[in-house]
Amino acid sequence: MSFLLYSFLHNIFICISSALDPAVIATGFENDGQGQPTAGQVASLTSSNNFINFCLTVPSEPITNGQQISGGSCNPAPMGSIPSTANMPSAKFTNPKNLDVIPPDQTFTVSLAIQGMETGHFTNAEQTYFSAPQQLNGQGQIQGHSHIVIEPLDSLTQTTPTDPTKFSFFKGLNDPANNGILTVDVTNGLPEGTYKISTINSAANHQPVLVPIAQHGSLDDAVYVRSFPRHMFAMHSSSI
Repeated sequence: MSFLLYSFLHNIFICISSALDPAVIATGFENDGQGQPTAGQVASLTSSNNFINFCLTVPSEPITNGQQISGGSCNPAPMGSIPSTANMPSAKFTNPKNLDVIPPDQTFTVSLAIQGMETGHFTNAEQTYFSAPQQLNGQGQIQGHSHIVIEPLDSLTQTTPTDPTKFSFFKGLNDPANNGILTVDVTNGLPEGTYKISTINSAANHQPVLVPIAQHGSLDDAVYVRSFPRHMFAMHSSSI
């Protein structure tokens, strides 16, 4: 095969593989949802080609391209496979429990019961962040992983929103769950104070998990704990 013929065939293959197959065009995306508007409802963006070139409409935003871009970006990857309602994930902390008191500056273990998701799936967060659609296993469950984040609070009665850029501990739970339980050690514990411990359940490429209906229970969990010096531990534990 001559080089010119090879180049010609290669270019044809590239064009075909990068074209949008009409079989996957979602014609519902052409509807802005305002046929029967509800008070306060806004019109959806519309597209006749699955928003394949959406990022061209925001030229000031770089393509995400598998990177974590703190200044913001535009991601062209589709959302992917959505599980059934019977396969929506759920999680609940088993340790610490809500309103537990823990000794400060001492290692403790966070344990999380999780169901409805096949854990142990995580990709390179530095090179493939948000770069592939959500995927399901053979049983229709999301393939992904969870995270634990611990944020400091002023008190248990704090009503101001927290700053997502400020946290005391963050860890991806990348291993498969053991009998439905994920665990992580918080080495050296936490300083004295009040904290919120939350989960972030994610698909393999680190995007938040997506489910098929709008009205559903929380897919994540959160508990609130306090950390006190050892000589005050018994007193505060009994006062909960």
